[in-house]
Amino acid sequence: MCRHSHSHHAERSCCDASGARPERTVEHHHYPGAGPGGLGVRRPLRFLAWKLGLGEAQVTEFATVLNTLKTERAQAEVDDRRALALLADGVESDPYDPAKAAEAGRIRTAAATRLQESIAAALARMHTLLEPEQRVRLAYLLRTGTLVM
Repeated sequence: MCRHSHSHHAERSCCDASGARPERTVEHHHYPGAGPGGLGVRRPLRFLAWKLGLGEAQVTEFATVLNTLKTERAQAEVDDRRALALLADGVESDPYDPAKAAEAGRIRTAAATRLQESIAAALARMHTLLEPEQRVRLAYLLRTGTLVM
């Protein structure tokens, strides 16, 4: 039996039957960062419902808004891979093909513009769904970097 303390909120060690600590794992701490491209939290809808105190109708609408953002982010990732392929093609050709680099730049710029427009639209929709005190909490999450859009 394990004799070590295991806290849900902190690093935890896995123990085998003898009580030895062969490996270390890290438990999640509520809503850690999701990594690049996400909304900055692993489960954005649950996180926002909890932090903002969303009602059931608000959660349903937020799910739609977040799903749209997820789709736009996925499309931006596809566009970025296309742009990288064009850059690679430009470098691989002999002589160097500056037109491919220019096209890659246009693809990236267009993708970034579409994504920013989607974020602005999502925030506008969230604004209409939230009560004033919930808007203050959302603004706080954005200002502190707890929620990254």
